[in-house]
Amino acid sequence: MNGGSVGPAKGRLAICLLALVLPAAVAEGQMSSVFQIDFTNAQLVPSHWSLKVNLDGSAQFDADGGHPADPEATHLWVGDVHRPVQLSPAFTERLFATAHQRKLFAFPCESHMKVAFQGLKRLSYSGPDGSGACEYNYSKDKEIEELGNALMSVEYTILTGARLEKLLQHDRLGIDEELDNLSTAAHEGNAAEMGTIQETLTRIASDETVMDRARRKARLLLTQRP
Repeated sequence: MNGGSVGPAKGRLAICLLALVLPAAVAEGQMSSVFQIDFTNAQLVPSHWSLKVNLDGSAQFDADGGHPADPEATHLWVGDVHRPVQLSPAFTERLFATAHQRKLFAFPCESHMKVAFQGLKRLSYSGPDGSGACEYNYSKDKEIEELGNALMSVEYTILTGARLEKLLQHDRLGIDEELDNLSTAAHEGNAAEMGTIQETLTRIASDETVMDRARRKARLLLTQRP
């Protein structure tokens, strides 16, 4: 494992200490610590997105819309997405705990192994205790690799929420299939933090013009929060 690795016991201790420190820092208004991920892959739509997270879990998500590969599939192309989201306390603690366990990301985290290009991920941290950033396609550091995958699962949820909002406006029959895809992704661990789209799911669940089974699926997803 790359530099910054800690044993399981030390890792758990760091998380416990951070869980005690974070609420106090938030209460005192010490909101200057920020975690951010930037993801880039020109072969995907969106080709670039970022998530900037504060200590209290408030975050800003930004995605460049790009252009769909299939011009006829634009009914689910949402274009640029810029919105504030709220992450759960547990996920927020994980982000900042990992940053502190991994030297604020101030070390090389790219494996340089010959693996397929999955997208360039840049993790960064800045705060009163320091700052750092590392970029990688694939990392041999298990915590770094798993954190990047978890953040991509959050991105999937947020973009699905944007698609659902568009379907609410233009194609309500398509909501059922989109919710099926989201449910499958959540079950497989590829969608996370349903709370980031709570408002959208609540609208669907309470909208009598949406088919009943889609409304039931939305209600079920709401129970999976955070």
